[in-house]
Amino acid sequence: MESASLPVGHAGEHEHHGPPDFHRSARIDQTVLGILIFILSEIMLFASFFAAYFFIRVVVSPDSWPPAGVELPVLIAGINTVILVSSSFTVHYALEAIKHNNHRGLRLGLGMTWLLGATFLFIQLNEYVHIGFSARDGAFGSIFYGLTGLHGAHVFVGLLLLTFANIRAWRGHFGPEQKNHLGVEVPGIYWHFVDIMWIVVFVTIYVI
Repeated sequence: MESASLPVGHAGEHEHHGPPDFHRSARIDQTVLGILIFILSEIMLFASFFAAYFFIRVVVSPDSWPPAGVELPVLIAGINTVILVSSSFTVHYALEAIKHNNHRGLRLGLGMTWLLGATFLFIQLNEYVHIGFSARDGAFGSIFYGLTGLHGAHVFVGLLLLTFANIRAWRGHFGPEQKNHLGVEVPGIYWHFVDIMWIVVFVTIYVI
C-alpha cells in the first residue's frame, strides 16, 4: 500500500520504452567507420576473384601458366606499382598538411595523388592495348582482365573521390579539426586500400 502512495513522476523515472539511447563512440568517427566496413566488403569481393584465379591456376591449368606465347610486361607493371605506391605517400602528406592547417601542402598532396593515380590508370590501359591477348583468350585471359580490371575500376572510383577532394581543397573547405578534414581522410583511406590491393594483384599475377 505504501508503494501506491509514491508520486507517479518518481516511479516513471526508472521506466524506459523502446531501444536504448544511442551512444556515439569517441574513438572513431562514424564516417571513417563506414568506409572501413565498406572496404571489408570490397576485400571479400577481391577474395572471390583471387579464389577463382588460384583455382584456375592450380586445378585447371597447373602445367601451363601463363599459357605458351604469353609474356606479361613485368617491368612496366613494376614501374606502375612504384607510381601507385608513391601516391599513398602523397595522400598521407595531404592529410598531415591539413591537420597542421597547411592548405598549400594539402593542395599539393592531393594534386600529386590524382596525377599519380591517373598515370597508373593510363599505363594500365596502354598495357591492355599492347599486351597481345584479350579477355576472350582462354581462362588466363579472363581471370587476368577480371582481376586487373576490377582493380582498375576501383582506381577510377578513387580518382573521382580525389577529384571532389581537390575541388573542395581549392575552395578552402577543409580545416585542421577532424570534422573539417574528413573529406580528405576518407578518400585517403580508400586510396590506401586501392594501393595495397594492387600490390597483392601485382605479386599474384606478375611475380609468382
